[in-house]
Amino acid sequence: MSDFPVIALRSVEIATPHLGVSGDFYRTVWGLDFAAEADGTIYLAATGADFHVLELTQGERAALRKVSFRVRSREDLDHLFARACEARCEIISPPGPSRTPSGGEHFVIREPQGCCIELVHGDRTKSARVVAERPERLAHVNINSADIEKLSKFYQQVLGFRLTDRSKLMAFLCCNSDHHAVVLAEAPLNGLNHIAFLMPDLESVMRGSGRMVDHGFPIGWGVGRHGPGDNVFAYFVDPSGIVIEYTAEVLQVDDGYRAKGPSEWVWPPGRTDQWGIAPPKSEACKTAQLSVLFDTERRA
Repeated sequence: MSDFPVIALRSVEIATPHLGVSGDFYRTVWGLDFAAEADGTIYLAATGADFHVLELTQGERAALRKVSFRVRSREDLDHLFARACEARCEIISPPGPSRTPSGGEHFVIREPQGCCIELVHGDRTKSARVVAERPERLAHVNINSADIEKLSKFYQQVLGFRLTDRSKLMAFLCCNSDHHAVVLAEAPLNGLNHIAFLMPDLESVMRGSGRMVDHGFPIGWGVGRHGPGDNVFAYFVDPSGIVIEYTAEVLQVDDGYRAKGPSEWVWPPGRTDQWGIAPPKSEACKTAQLSVLFDTERRA
């Protein structure tokens, strides 16, 4: 595989106007575990090795506060910080020890379109286990961008990601063998499109979706199979209006994978996925995918 300095999408931090409700939802319905609470932030874990995959903080409205990536080495961390400085990113927190329960060495920047990004090395991990119907880790984060090409260049030239596919409205970027860890979606405003959680298998996506429906959360899009990435999907809107996805069977790629262009990702009229069975995305889901902006006030 390519020589990636960033090796994984680790976690996402979101602000929610209803912290208690969101915490209960992600633990009792979505399938995450309580990991820690510190300085008003709730840390939630999946069943994999990451200490946490989701941070919840109180906010006036739902917002994306931070996306965190794991870095291969301390040398890579310093190198990436130098690149971020050269790219004139806003420095939220320079390299140093993280004060969060997950620990490690980190730095925090704001990329040119406003998303707060944390790069971390040496953070705490735990024993991984596979539990049917529950998320193992994050699969990807989908970011809305008014200038996909500019943001795609940032991820590739500054953070060392690689473009794996480009559809008409989206760019798919990888930092390991997963087809994508970051997706950039063309949109009128910069912000969060959705957060995807990796499930153990297709059966877990189906049963997890059933659990969501049983608790009053209808499927916003799916169940279906995407084109780029070949992953199974089911989309929902959480209690704060954030779009979240159960996914599985993400395509694994290597350096021999050929990135396809928009003309190669075209469905027949009326189809929204490979299988041709997913109904059109709900209006509630489409609205939510354009409603969650970056938290531009976030500080370290």
